[in-house]
Amino acid sequence: MLIIKTIQEYRNQLVKTKKEHATIGFAPTMGALHEGHLSLIRRSKEVNSLSVCSIFVNPTQFNDPKDFEKYPQTIEADIALLVKEKCDILFLPDVKEMYPDGMGNTGKIDFGFSAKTLEGEFRPGHFDGMAQIVEKLLLAVMPDNLYMGQKDFQQAMIVSLLIKKRKLPIHLEVCPIKREKSGLAMSSRNTRLNANDLLIAAELYKTLKAVKSQIKKEQITSTAQAEAAAQKRLQKFNSIKLEYFSWRKVTTLKPIAATPLSEQSVLLIAAWIGGVRLIDNVLID
Repeated sequence: MLIIKTIQEYRNQLVKTKKEHATIGFAPTMGALHEGHLSLIRRSKEVNSLSVCSIFVNPTQFNDPKDFEKYPQTIEADIALLVKEKCDILFLPDVKEMYPDGMGNTGKIDFGFSAKTLEGEFRPGHFDGMAQIVEKLLLAVMPDNLYMGQKDFQQAMIVSLLIKKRKLPIHLEVCPIKREKSGLAMSSRNTRLNANDLLIAAELYKTLKAVKSQIKKEQITSTAQAEAAAQKRLQKFNSIKLEYFSWRKVTTLKPIAATPLSEQSVLLIAAWIGGVRLIDNVLID
C-alpha cells in the first residue's frame, strides 16, 4: 500500500497508474478504523481496479472543539488494517495540505432543509465543514466511485446533493451499517464508552427496531407518535440523554405526517451516553 501525504504526490502517482486502472474507488474516513470502514474498502475492491482510503480528522466539521480534541487517532493501527485489506493507496494529508489558504469556507452550498434539520439543528456548521472537506478530497482523489456508510445517513444525503450541485462525475454508493453483536452501530466513538455504557448504548438500536415494528403493524402512523414511543422506551435509562428520535422520508428528510407512505422512510436517533454522542438509523421499506 502506498501512503501519500500531498495532492501533488497523489496526482503524480495517478499519472503512472491511471492507464492500468479503469476505475478508482474512494472511502474517505477520519481514522480510528473499524469493521464499518473496512467494509467500504472491501466493496471498493469488488468494483474498482484501484481503491483509495483517506484519513483526515477535519477540524471544520466539529462544532465542539472539545469533541475534536477527544476524537480517537490510531494511525499505526489504521495503516495495519488497510494493509491487511490490501488497500492500494492511503491518502494521509495534514491540515496545511487540505487548507493551504486557511479554514474559511467561501464556497458554501445551500443544501436547504436537508442540512438544517436533525444533525443540522443540533450541530450548527457541521455540514458546512463536512461538505467543504469532502469536496476538497473528491477534487484531490478524483474517484469514479465514492463509498460512505449508512450510519451517517444525513451526511451521505448531503454528499449526494454536493455531487449533483457541483456536477461531479462521481457515483455515490451508501453501504450498510456494520453492527456489534449487541446491535450497536460500529463507530470510532464507541472506544470512549466504558463496558456499562456499551451495554446501555445497545438500547438505541433496540428502540429503533421496536418502533419500526410498531410502524410495520400500523400502530404508529406519524413522526410525533414515533418520537413519543421512543421517548417512553428510553426514559427508563437515566444515562441516555436523547437528543432526537424521528421518522423521516428518505428523499427529503421531511417528517411523516400520516400513512400509508408511497416511498421509503427512515428512523433516526441521536443520543448522549457517558459523555459520548452516538447516532444510528434503520430504513423502513
